Parts: sequence; C-alpha cells; structure tokens
Amino acid sequence: MTLQHQLASGTENPALGFVSSIRALYAAVKAGREEEKEEGGAMAAVLLPGNLQDEATCSVCLEYFKDPVSIQCGHNFCRACITKSWKSLEVDFPCPQCREVFKEKSFRPNRQLANMSEIISQFILHGGRGLEDDRICEKHKEALKLYCKDDQKTICVVCDRSRDHRPHAVVPVEEAAQEYKEQIQTRLDFLKKERQELLEFKTQDDKKSQELLKTIETERQKVLSEFEGLRQFLHDQEQVLLGQLDKMEKGIVKRQNENITELSKEISLLNKFIADLEDKNQEPLLDFLKDVTAIIARSDKVKCQKPVPVSSDMKGHVSNFTLKTVSLKEVLKKFKDHLRDELGKGEKGTELIACVKRLLQINPEDADGCLKTPALGPCICAPREQQAIPFV
Repeated sequence: MTLQHQLASGTENPALGFVSSIRALYAAVKAGREEEKEEGGAMAAVLLPGNLQDEATCSVCLEYFKDPVSIQCGHNFCRACITKSWKSLEVDFPCPQCREVFKEKSFRPNRQLANMSEIISQFILHGGRGLEDDRICEKHKEALKLYCKDDQKTICVVCDRSRDHRPHAVVPVEEAAQEYKEQIQTRLDFLKKERQELLEFKTQDDKKSQELLKTIETERQKVLSEFEGLRQFLHDQEQVLLGQLDKMEKGIVKRQNENITELSKEISLLNKFIADLEDKNQEPLLDFLKDVTAIIARSDKVKCQKPVPVSSDMKGHVSNFTLKTVSLKEVLKKFKDHLRDELGKGEKGTELIACVKRLLQINPEDADGCLKTPALGPCICAPREQQAIPFV
C-alpha cells in the first residue's frame, strides 16, 4: 500500500513513517554539513529518497501537491488538477492514475498529505537546513538576539559592535518584536473595523437586494396573471365572433337549402307543363284539337314564385360583421400601440396593469362594446358609455 493509499484509507498512520524518514534525512544532512565544514567545501545538494518525492508529487501536473484531495480509489491529486480533468464530464469520472471509473464526482481534502508535501518542498527549498540554523548568525555563529532597525534584520552581539552596525539603531529582538506587534495590532484593528463595516454593508445590501428580488417576483406573478386574464378575455371574444360567423354561415346554408327545395318544386311543375305542351303539339290534327283549349288554360294558370334571394336576405348581416372586423383591427392596433408605449415608459408599469385590469373588468356579454368603436379615445378600455357608433 502506497503512502497516498494509506492517507486516503486511514488503515495505517503514514505520518509516522514520513516523520521517521524526515528525521533520518535531517540527521544525514547535518552529518554532511559537519563534514563540509571540515573539508571547507560547499555543501552538496540534499536529495530526498525518490519514493518519498513521488509520494508528495501529483501524477497529473508532476509538481508537489497543492491542496491535495483523495478520490474514491484512494489516489491523490491537486484539487485544481482533478477538477480540470473532470471539468467536461457529466457522468463516469475516471481516475487519471488507475483509470477506475466512478459514477459521482466526489473527493475529500487530504490535510496530512498537504502538510507533508509542504514540509518536503520547504526542506528542498532551504537545502535541508534546520530551524535552529535560522537563529544563529551565519558569520559569527552567535545567537541572533538583536535587531537592526536601519537594515531591518536580526544580528548578533558581535555584529552590533562591528563597523557596519555601529552607527545604526539596534534594539533587542523582543523589544523590536513588541514594537512591530503593536503596529500590526493597530493595522489589524483598523482592517477588522473595515471588514466589519464591509460585512455590515454586505448584509444590508443583501437584505435590500432580496427585498427587491422578492418585489420583482411579485410583479412577475402580477404580469403573468394579468396577461393570462387578457389572453382568456381575447379568447372569449374570439369565440363570440367565431360563433356569430358560424351562426351566419348556418343561416345562409339553411336558406340556400330552402330556396333550392322551393325552386326544385317549381322547376318540376314547369317541366311537367312543358312536357304536356310538347306532347300535345306532336299529336295528330284531330286529336290535337280535342282538348287543346283546356291545356292552354291550365298552362296560363301557372305562376312561378321565386324565393327571396339568399344574398339580399343575409347581405346586411355579413356587411355589419365586416364593420366589426374593421373595428376589431383598429382596436387591437391601438391596444398594441398603447401597450408598447406603456412598456417603453418603464417607470409607469403600474399604469399598464391598471389599464389591462380595466379591460378585463368588462363583462363577457358586453365584451363587444370595445369592438363597437371605430375611433377610440385615449384608452382602449374606456367605459362602454363613452363609446359611440354602435352597430349590430
């Protein structure tokens, strides 16, 4: 089981082995530095064991882990690397290392591995130097107990007496630290105050934003409701007009059928008399003269009655309805223009809703009132008593 698998599964404590490796490595480095002092040469580069570096390296970017996370198979990757690798996927998320496929995008932080990677990278960066080396003057091998304000660095007592620092302002490190801590604390207090003000501003702004969003949603529901009512109103009026057309159409067909029936009877009667007269006209002379006067008398009594023409009876109704369609076109055009103007104003959206409400308040039985005005007033939904020029 590799160190990454141990960190992911938790079955062992890889940190113990890692710390032992670091301690052994540090001892080796320290021994090498003592040997370096005796030889007077430069310290050789510190090399970590290959497997230890591999365990701290991301297999995707080949760099030391940055914010490592563990996935379900136990392998570890930088959060940015695994996120980028799975970015375009919606299902079936494969492990970049072992290619095992998972149904869900799931990973969790691996803090132990993050700490170990940081230690290794810092160890290599500083060439294996221990923390205690940072507290010793490299030149005089004395403890760094003083702080030079001019050069802004810690020095030892021998440095303080040297020519380089003799004219400088030098104070104990504790005093310098206390002074800078006070400055930092002042800045901290100021920045915390600024942060608090920003947090309060954010809270208030978020609250007001939510109120505005709530208002917007309320207005959206109002608009949807009003337009749904308007659509229903227009649908009802459409059905009224289509019903009137259907009624006229049925009336015309019925009248046409009645006229055809009457005309058929008249034509049949005429056909009979015509046939009788033609037959009489073909008879021999003596037979022809026997009852010729009676046949002539019967034919004189035939009077054909023409029915009322369908066109003259229904033309008036159709013409009146044509005026309705003209008025409808004008009303809808004015309505669309008025609606467009109101929507364009932006700040007067409530006037639009009020206008639509007035339109919807017209009774369905009286709905054609808005269609009975060829020339409309300022509002397309003016009260019916203000409209003129009615027609059937």
